[in-house]
Amino acid sequence: MPGATAQFEKWVSVFRPSPDSAVRLVCLPHAGGSASFFFPVATALAPTVEVLAVQYPGRQTRRQEPGIDNIPDYADQIFAALRHLDDRPLALFGHSMGAVLAYEVALRMQEAGLPSPVRLFASGRRAPSRYRDEHVHDATDEEVLAELRTLSGPNQAALADPEVLAMFLPAIRSDYTAIESYRHDPGRLLDCPVTVLTGDADPRTTLDEAHAWEEHTTGPTDVQVFPGGHFFHVEHSAEVIALLSRSLISQGADTTR
Repeated sequence: MPGATAQFEKWVSVFRPSPDSAVRLVCLPHAGGSASFFFPVATALAPTVEVLAVQYPGRQTRRQEPGIDNIPDYADQIFAALRHLDDRPLALFGHSMGAVLAYEVALRMQEAGLPSPVRLFASGRRAPSRYRDEHVHDATDEEVLAELRTLSGPNQAALADPEVLAMFLPAIRSDYTAIESYRHDPGRLLDCPVTVLTGDADPRTTLDEAHAWEEHTTGPTDVQVFPGGHFFHVEHSAEVIALLSRSLISQGADTTR
C-alpha cells in the first residue's frame, strides 16, 4: 500500500525499530512539541516495546508544512497513518494536546471496527469534557512566551533565540488554536482502559479534572499523580517510563496467551 506507507513515514518516527516486540506504543507530543521529544522513551523501552513517535507538521523534518489548526483534522490524519498497523497490539500515549489527540485517534480506531488500543495513557491534560476559557492562540508573541515559561516546558533556552523562536511560533500558534477550540462529542465513549498521569501542581489540570477522564470510557480508569507541574514527566521520566514498561509488558503478555 504505497499511499499508506507514505502517510506513515510522513507522520511517524521509529527511532528504535523493534520488530519482535509484543506491543507498540504510539506517542503524541504536546502543543509545539515534536517526535524527538520521545527519543529517550523509545531507547528505554526497546526492544520489548516498539515506540512510534508522531511528528506534527510545521516543525523539524516537517517545518516547511503548514500547521493544523483543529483537532478533528489532526486526528483524521494521524489515524490514517496508523490504521494499517494490525500485526501487533497498540497503545497510545499523549501529553497535553497529545492526550486529546490520542483520545480522538482511539475513538476513530473503534468506529472503524479496528481493535481498540490496549491502553490509552493520558498525560498532563484534563478530561476532554473539561473546558477553560483560554486564548493563547490569539496572544501576542510576548504573551505566548510567557505562557511557555509558566509551563516550564523543555527547550526553555531556545525561547531566548529570536531565529529559533520565529521558526517555533507558527506551529505553536496552530497547535494552541487546535486545542483551545476543541470540543468533544459527548455521545462517543472509549471502550479501552485509560491511565491518567498528572502533576500535583499542574496549573492547567486539577486532580478533579484528571479524574474526570473516567467519564470518557467504559473501561477501567486509574490516575497516577506525580510531584510537579505541567511537564512533571520530564523531571520524573524514569518513574513514568517504568510505569509504561510495567503496564505494556503486562499487556503484551496478556495478548499472547
